Amino acid sequence: MFRYVLVLSITVLASLCTVLGQQRPTAFINARIITISGAAIEQGILLVQNGKITAVGDARTVRLSSDVQTIDVAGKVIMPGLVDTHSHIGGPAGADSTSPIQPDVRILDSLNPRASSIQRAQAGGITTANIMPGSGHLDSGQTLYLKLRDNPVKIEDLLILDKAGKYMGGIKFANGTNSIRSGGGSFPGTRAKSAALVREQFIKAQEYKDKIAKAGNDKTKLPPRDLAMEALVEVLEGKRMVHFHTHRHDDIMTALRLSKEFGFRIVLQHVSEAWKVADEIAKAKAPSSIIMIDAPGGKLETMDVDFKNGVALEKAGGLVGFHTDDGVTDSRWFLRSAGLAVRAGMSRDKALYGMTMANAIMLDLQDRVGSLEDGKDADFIVLSGEPLSVYSHIEQTWIEGKKVFDRSDPKDRVYATGGKGASDDGDTLAHINCFDGDLGGGN
Repeated sequence: MFRYVLVLSITVLASLCTVLGQQRPTAFINARIITISGAAIEQGILLVQNGKITAVGDARTVRLSSDVQTIDVAGKVIMPGLVDTHSHIGGPAGADSTSPIQPDVRILDSLNPRASSIQRAQAGGITTANIMPGSGHLDSGQTLYLKLRDNPVKIEDLLILDKAGKYMGGIKFANGTNSIRSGGGSFPGTRAKSAALVREQFIKAQEYKDKIAKAGNDKTKLPPRDLAMEALVEVLEGKRMVHFHTHRHDDIMTALRLSKEFGFRIVLQHVSEAWKVADEIAKAKAPSSIIMIDAPGGKLETMDVDFKNGVALEKAGGLVGFHTDDGVTDSRWFLRSAGLAVRAGMSRDKALYGMTMANAIMLDLQDRVGSLEDGKDADFIVLSGEPLSVYSHIEQTWIEGKKVFDRSDPKDRVYATGGKGASDDGDTLAHINCFDGDLGGGN
């Protein structure tokens, strides 16, 4: 009995020490801090506690008490964790071939939280990501906003919850050639038919919403529950952002036309020809998440993609962010996107804003991530030097005050540089071969 009580007491004490350790404030001192929300701070101090930022400034504005743990990062640069508005890490799969519009499909049910691609994204400084299904459908399902926390056991460990406790995400729409099929069937054969099918579904969603409103408190008058319509009603009510895959200037205008017609909020994804209609995009107040591809090729509809998309949208007054579309762009090289945009004429400040705060706004997370400010999540990266220099490395990635990547740790470094283990998803392959010899023989 005494031994049991002793073991229990030690366990409780260890747990208490862990909690107290988490409560202890930590100050990162002497770094150059790029806050995004204001001017850079030389010899800055970033103070974090319980997963939140509690102060940002320098020795004149931030007073450290005796219980503060200090980490000297002199000569380094600290900036907010990167936010990726369009990624496919974790191996998501959305809608299938049964129909072109499937808003009831949830990426939640199709993600591997232990995938090595998530750790490679950490190595690239990405702390928050919008995980999307593919674009082979007009609507391929609901996306998921994730914090790339370390050592998840299940997908729920990565979810971002809103104030009501509901996990956050948007919905994926697409137009252009990806969702067009020849030979008939339920999929569209032309761009015009694509738009017509989307309109048809939104009209059904409007009618579904009206029926629910007319039913009031009388449950007998409610229409049969329809998960697809429920998702589209959330879109109509502005509760779910539409992330719209679109490339050509005419397809961009179609997406904007649908957004205006049905009143839904939209983020334009890719917008390869944004430079052709930048003023129209800005006038519509539609955010654009662009991709910077340094080796163009592939689809004909992307033949006019241009590095000047960023500067064109910036000059027009539009909100501009970036994404990886991983694996189109490897998450480890996400910061290069801002560098390529600056090389084409975009301002450095807006390019860094586009990697962080602009993307946070597109995910409705601007109150939590995207800048280093008092009260926000302690998501940040430590760099060896100037963020846009090809000679700089992301040395550490922190999420909610916890270090999730450390380049100096050989186990982490492999995810940044490649090599054996960089694609290991943590599952054993020891028993995958259940035959002794070729597939036709064995025991």
